Amino acid sequence: MVTADNRDEILAALGYGDLKVTGRLVDASNATLFGEISVGDKLFNCIYKPVTGERPLWDFPDGTLANREYAAYLVSEAMQLNCVPPTLLREGPFGFGMVQLWIDIDEEEDLSELFRKDLIGLRNLALFDIVINNTDRKIGHLLPTSDGHIYGCDHGVTFHSEDKLRTVLWQWEQSPLLDTELNTLKLLKTELEGKTGDEIQELITADEFAALKVRISHLLNKKVFPSPSPDWPAVPWPPF
Repeated sequence: MVTADNRDEILAALGYGDLKVTGRLVDASNATLFGEISVGDKLFNCIYKPVTGERPLWDFPDGTLANREYAAYLVSEAMQLNCVPPTLLREGPFGFGMVQLWIDIDEEEDLSELFRKDLIGLRNLALFDIVINNTDRKIGHLLPTSDGHIYGCDHGVTFHSEDKLRTVLWQWEQSPLLDTELNTLKLLKTELEGKTGDEIQELITADEFAALKVRISHLLNKKVFPSPSPDWPAVPWPPF
């Protein structure tokens, strides 16, 4: 698990270590490469998604998916959720792109059962997905670890200015937000007025950044998890 004690070391390795591509995740729609980063005698496994391997999408500007992955990580950190593995933008063997720490999942965990449960780790991801307007939260994007923590991955199609939330995590629909969750949203709102907000504005459009702040304010005002939109499919397909 990534902790406050090792986060800086991991980020430094991701940013400046020697990146070598060792494989490819063939099921991914965009170029998703498995890599190894070396720093001295230390090795870190990672996912590397070069911008040149992104497939154009009709509703997202070309060449922006890596930026959105990094922006999602910044939001996770600002909310203090630790629900996205350490992520950076950097040059790699196939050009500029996103690099993210590889997470070894608990192979004993059945994802087809896990996603239905009422767990704080899943609930954190559900709230996070509302904030970033995730249009593709699939079951296979859940990364449970052996210590009980749950990360999420694949955040390239996020931050759209229109409501496009599609997720398999609807079990808290219309549930009141906890005080801790409201405080997390207030913390994010404050962070967006400072350095974190400045950095995110470099990664997404002005309209998308404005919509991000509107979603946060809406959650703080309503104080409940939303219901699916009647104008947009509620669950991505295929859901896994």
